Amino acid sequence: MHGTQTSKIPPLDLAQKSEEITVLLRVRLGHEILESGLKSLRIDSLIGSALTLSAANKFLASRINQIFIDDVEACAQQAFSDVEKLTVTVVERSYQRHTSLPTNVVPLIPAHVVPPAASAPSPLPDAATLRTSAGMVEGSPINRRHTFERFVVANGNRMAHAAAVQMAETLCEDQQDYSPLYVYGETGHGKTHLLHAMVLTLREQQPDARVLYFTAERFRYEFADACKTNRVQDFDASIRSLDILLVDDLEYVRGEKSELAFSNILHHLLDAGKRVVVASSRTPHQIDQLSERMRARLQSGLVVSVSTMDCAHRRAFLQHRHAEKQGANPSFVIPDDIVDVLAEKLSNGREIESAINRIYLGWQITRTVPDLQSIEIAIRDLIADVELSRVKIEDILRLVSRHFAVSRQDILSQRRHRTVVRPRQVGMYLAKHLTQRSLPEIGRRFGDRDHTTVLHAIRKIDKEINEKPQFKDEVLYLKRQLQKA
Repeated sequence: MHGTQTSKIPPLDLAQKSEEITVLLRVRLGHEILESGLKSLRIDSLIGSALTLSAANKFLASRINQIFIDDVEACAQQAFSDVEKLTVTVVERSYQRHTSLPTNVVPLIPAHVVPPAASAPSPLPDAATLRTSAGMVEGSPINRRHTFERFVVANGNRMAHAAAVQMAETLCEDQQDYSPLYVYGETGHGKTHLLHAMVLTLREQQPDARVLYFTAERFRYEFADACKTNRVQDFDASIRSLDILLVDDLEYVRGEKSELAFSNILHHLLDAGKRVVVASSRTPHQIDQLSERMRARLQSGLVVSVSTMDCAHRRAFLQHRHAEKQGANPSFVIPDDIVDVLAEKLSNGREIESAINRIYLGWQITRTVPDLQSIEIAIRDLIADVELSRVKIEDILRLVSRHFAVSRQDILSQRRHRTVVRPRQVGMYLAKHLTQRSLPEIGRRFGDRDHTTVLHAIRKIDKEINEKPQFKDEVLYLKRQLQKA
């Protein structure tokens, strides 16, 4: 640092602080977000109370400053108690794997970091991201962990998975398949995982294939940069030379010029017999900015959905990720009843990944088997249930008693006649969905019952809601009454 008083913290301590920030970011944002961009951050300097981080390029620096700056700053202030100002800049540097960093630049995600007390290396592939490119166009990050082997197949995503595998494995064959492949579904259910898996398979099986994957946000950035630098023709030629183009989050291709450029590229590739894969949270009909011609072209191939995970799928996903963690640490165990609770409470793959990472991190620190109380605390902020704090179990008991014409005393008793059991189970179900009470606490409030009894009641009511529309309406009516109170 020319003419600047740098921090007196020794390099080793700075590296330790760097590792601390890594752990805090992983807990705060989750593994996937960390790997998709924040991993490129480096600690450049700590000068007084001003901490400077650098990103790999302008795009990442802009993304961090716009979206994640508060999170990064909060984690930095936890690691460095005297930090008052955080700056994220771009510093030109080499990113070759074996090129050493300057002595004053400490990686935010050091290559040597190993989780505390890990008994064996993870069996998963290197979690670092990679990028595809085409000429002057650089694609979005690909997560190496998003392989077909790690994709948990279920009824709701079976067709999308089969289509993605087939297209990835037959790219260079002469047969004309169902291009474009259009995959849609809610966030967190595996669309991006499938696209990343296709790229990874193609790189392994067809290393000479010209492949480009980017998000709509990345496309807009690259196209805008080409317009500013008068390189639109080069940009267009780079993408038109591809064998396969994969586009994520199509609904965010916005702006008249961006939409027209993307439409022209799409039509050119398809007319030339090239493959196109598109993912979106909406069907082509639901994306208003699409022209009729483009909408029709997207629907001319195969449109498949990645459906919302049901409880069985979430449980299978949890068991798969649990088994992966056990591959690294065989002594890490999540009891079956905890897996059941997580499957009931969480709603998609991203929430499950985040929950497993939090539980695993807690286990690494305490080395104790997770219990229901610690799990409830760990995942509470993952559950977007805005009505939780407004309803009390006493309100539920009062309403259920009145609605089913059964006394509160009978509901809390040990009686097992169906005229009593049904109201009791409905009450437990409502308590689970409308309060922040843990399953053991709900059991205690409903006559000192075990948490497994509560879980059985919740599953039974869930099953009947799915099978009996009239009963579903009745339960929804009770929910509305409680939420209005």
